[in-house]
Amino acid sequence: MRMRIVDAFTDRPFAGNPAGVLLLDDVFPDDDWLQNVAMEINHAETAFAHRLPEGGDADWALRWFTPVTEVALCGHATLATAHVLHTTGAHEGPVRFATRSGVLIATPAADGSLTLDFPTAPLTRVEIPDGVTEALGAKPVAVFDTGPDVGDLLVELADEKTVLGLAPDHRALRAHSSRGVIATARADDPARGYDFVSRGFFPNVGIDEDPVTGSAHTALAPYWSARLGRDDLTGLQASRRTGLVHTGLRGERTLLTGRAVTVIEGELRA
Repeated sequence: MRMRIVDAFTDRPFAGNPAGVLLLDDVFPDDDWLQNVAMEINHAETAFAHRLPEGGDADWALRWFTPVTEVALCGHATLATAHVLHTTGAHEGPVRFATRSGVLIATPAADGSLTLDFPTAPLTRVEIPDGVTEALGAKPVAVFDTGPDVGDLLVELADEKTVLGLAPDHRALRAHSSRGVIATARADDPARGYDFVSRGFFPNVGIDEDPVTGSAHTALAPYWSARLGRDDLTGLQASRRTGLVHTGLRGERTLLTGRAVTVIEGELRA
């Protein structure tokens, strides 16, 4: 079985967010095997996909696993899977993925980018939870719940410098959401090519800091579009690897556009 490591939301190797991608010949094997493969690959997510019969609502079935658990939504590994399908000739044109979060569509463009069509996350403002300031190491300006389907806490901080300088207590962050905490701020200088910055911390699913989180941008897009007055924005996720996510708010759907690069291709022998 061919295994690939793809860097997503970047146009160069060793940046963006790496994902394992395995295209299966048939239906999904048992969950223990899938989890063990994801643990072995040991990236934020590993994607498993198999082709579906023609004539249905979707073309491929898709699941995502972190090294410790299955997740309901993952942007960068979806982008990585679509990249593999198109670069290997396994699929042409838009691809429809059947997932735990419904049918997700990835559409290729002539310039080599891919656009994901994801559900927009709902945002509900909440009081600053006790302990969040101490866990993050910075005082929030505002805090929002992203709903059970995403399971994150969205935290706006004072400025870009504060987001970049965070050194959170990951153990303490576990108490504040079912998946993770997204810290964000308006870009200091939009002339640099991005409108907002973010960092994503997901210790509850085994990822202390995710390099680039596509699914988090389904909450970041409506949040910053409302404040900046534009539906189309660019976000910089300011991890050590960094990556750019171009967002397009379309009501109940959010478009996430980025590029991907295959870095490693090998054979899974287990």
